[in-house]
Amino acid sequence: MLGRYLKAQMTVLLFGGLVGPIFLIVYFALGPMAQPYINWMFWVGLLITAADVLIALWLTSAGTKSAATHQQLTQTGVLTLAHITGISDTSWFVNDQQMIKVNLHFDVPGQPGFDTQMTMASSPVRMQILNAHKLVALVDPATQKYEIDWNASALIAGVVPAQFTSDRDGRTYDLRGQAGPLMQIMQILRANGIPMDGTIDIRSNPVVREQVLDIVRRAGAAAPAAAAP
Repeated sequence: MLGRYLKAQMTVLLFGGLVGPIFLIVYFALGPMAQPYINWMFWVGLLITAADVLIALWLTSAGTKSAATHQQLTQTGVLTLAHITGISDTSWFVNDQQMIKVNLHFDVPGQPGFDTQMTMASSPVRMQILNAHKLVALVDPATQKYEIDWNASALIAGVVPAQFTSDRDGRTYDLRGQAGPLMQIMQILRANGIPMDGTIDIRSNPVVREQVLDIVRRAGAAAPAAAAP
């Protein structure tokens, strides 16, 4: 907790919060002779410094809650697809990127679906993912809390390649943008505690390897057939 607070405090100071402490240092450094003329500097510096501390405490609290939610979803969340039902612009910008509102509908297996809305920055890469109208997320059906997995979402959107190499037949299959097979593979990996980040090697787990390669081969065989007409 202390480390998280210190990190948040340093962030606040770097983004303009350092003005308050500087005013206080200058006020006390100039001594009693100058203090009556710069009394404003003391009060302004005090207010800014107090605001720095409050903002850092708020960031620490928000970060702690976010970390707790992430841990809970990682342990008990259900991996599912969120369907994008609408995207609307807003009038504010953050770091020269326009903020947008994205409407989502979650279909959780065995549970009633629900709708929600989230606000995010419209970065070029993120817009490529959103244009596929599907996002991969971990969802807690009981609380309807969720967390978007942007790496997995990039796979099913076809923004990044999803290549699988089989030692058995010496072929490399590319399932880029194939949401169905990729979701099946990700669910198998999650069920076996295998993180899907970057390059994965499942040769040491024969059961998982056969399950994954079976999906990969079926998807790879279906792709040319679908493209032929």
